[in-house]
Amino acid sequence: MFRTLRPDPVLIQAVIAGALSFAHLHDLAAAAGQDGWKAWAYPVSVDLLLVAAWRRMRKDGGNRDAWLWFAIALIASLGANVATAGLLDMNDVPDWLRILVAGWPALAFLGGTLLAHAHTPEPEPAAEPDLEPAAPDLVVERVPDPAPELPPAEPAAQETPSTPEVTPEPATPAPAASVPPALLDHARKIANAHHAQTGAPIDAATLRARLGIPAPLADSIALQLA
Repeated sequence: MFRTLRPDPVLIQAVIAGALSFAHLHDLAAAAGQDGWKAWAYPVSVDLLLVAAWRRMRKDGGNRDAWLWFAIALIASLGANVATAGLLDMNDVPDWLRILVAGWPALAFLGGTLLAHAHTPEPEPAAEPDLEPAAPDLVVERVPDPAPELPPAEPAAQETPSTPEVTPEPATPAPAASVPPALLDHARKIANAHHAQTGAPIDAATLRARLGIPAPLADSIALQLA
């Protein structure tokens, strides 16, 4: 199958502009004393330097040398187009223009050599994908604090057997101290917990240590809980 050839307006415009610029450079070189094949070599040299600088600019946009030689080649091409537009007497070319045309081959050779041997920046290596599996999220569960253990019940003091010869006098009972109802309720809860843990009723010494109260008040509470 054959593809249908379609004319590209941009390509046609580029061919026309290149041909006109080529002809202007040839006419200027011929007017400056470069006759024969040399007049045809000048436009080729200018266009090749322009293309080489443009390609270097595409690879390395920050290369100042490429921008410099692109500007030099563009000025040479535009200068020839303007000079041959009737602003310059082609039959009497000034000496400074003859010098510029005669020195162009060396200048173009220098620019082409520098552009050809310019350092091309190496592309940065792509980052390797991380193939290691991501660590799963850890969920930390807080273990509730264990309930405080009740101190072991202190053994009741053993009573010393009384001597039959000495008859002890009856002790006068101490007056019962007034106990606030809230403190009595709290003491009853502690006594119940102590009894459930040890199996024995709580004594006044343990109750005093647990509540942090004076001994008379602890004895009064113990009597009321008995």
